[in-house]
Amino acid sequence: MSERKIVDAKNTFCPGPLMELIGQMKMAEIGDELEILSTDQGSAADIPEWINKVGHEMVETSENDGVWHIVVKKIK
Repeated sequence: MSERKIVDAKNTFCPGPLMELIGQMKMAEIGDELEILSTDQGSAADIPEWINKVGHEMVETSENDGVWHIVVKKIK
């Protein structure tokens, strides 16, 4: 059973949230979803770009009260 892990990278700045995600992605199981919480607007562009480059799956991106919620799925 896959699970959704929260990666709280609020109040860090580029490339902090992406580095947090990469670290967590290495430990995640295939099929796991990771939800990155970021207050850095650049993350909304940087993270999907990295996900596409490395071949994982973007699930959703939303912004709520200045916090970006970026959900990705490890597929390999």
